[in-house]
Amino acid sequence: MKTLSFVVLFTTMLSAQPNETAERGRQQYVKSCSFCHGVSADGGAEGPSLIRSASLRHDNNGDLIGPVIREGRPEKGMPPIPLSPTQSADVVAFLHAQLKKLDKTSPGKPSRDHFTRAVLLTGDAEAGKRFFNEACARCHSPAGDLAGIAKKFPPVELQTRFLYPAGKPAMATVTPASGAVVKGPLVIMDAFFVTIKDADGWTHTWPLKLVKVDVSDPLAAHRALLKTITNANVHNLFAYLVTL
Repeated sequence: MKTLSFVVLFTTMLSAQPNETAERGRQQYVKSCSFCHGVSADGGAEGPSLIRSASLRHDNNGDLIGPVIREGRPEKGMPPIPLSPTQSADVVAFLHAQLKKLDKTSPGKPSRDHFTRAVLLTGDAEAGKRFFNEACARCHSPAGDLAGIAKKFPPVELQTRFLYPAGKPAMATVTPASGAVVKGPLVIMDAFFVTIKDADGWTHTWPLKLVKVDVSDPLAAHRALLKTITNANVHNLFAYLVTL
C-alpha cells in the first residue's frame, strides 16, 4: 500500500527540494493560518506565536505539529484545519524553515557570540558528572565517543547537541496482514498512521491498527531523557561536558 501521509513531503522523499516544499507551505499557511498566528508565524490577531511554541521546537518530522493541524486544539479555541496530508506536510516544512530563519535573524536576540562558556556555565560540574554516570554512561564514554567534545563544538552548540542529538534515523519493520514485510527508516508514527521509506526511496503509509510495527530507535534514550531532565541537570551536565 503506497499513499501520502502529512509528513511525506516534509521528509526524505523531497529533501532535494526543501525550498520548494517550504514555499508551498508558506502559501498554504497564509491562506489557512496567518490570520490567527501572523504571516511570519510569530503571533497574530487571535493566536499565539508558533515560533515560540514548544510543540514546534520539539517537533520531529511533523509528529507534534501534524496532529495539531489535523485535530486542532478545541480546548484552546483552535478548530481542526481541513488540509490534505500533502498540504499539512508543506505547512510543517514552512514552519520549520521559518523557525530556523527567525532564530538566526530576529532583532533583539543575543548573537551567537553572547552564548559563551562563561555565560552558559552556571551548573556544578561534579553534579553533572554524577548525573552523567547515572543517565548517560551506559551509552557514552568521556574517554571514547565524547573525548574532546568541548573542543569540537561552540558552547551553545554543545548544549543543544546533548539535548537534541543528531544521529541515525529510527528504523521500522512493518508487517501488514498480507505478511509482506517492509523495512526502512521511520518517517512518522503517530496515534493513527505509520510511514516509512523503503530501500528504493518509496514512502509507504499504513493505518497503525492494521499492521504490526517494530521500531529500533538509536536515540530513544535521548528522547525519553528529554521528557524528564530538569533545568538543574541540564546546567550541571553542560558544566561537566565542557571539561571533556
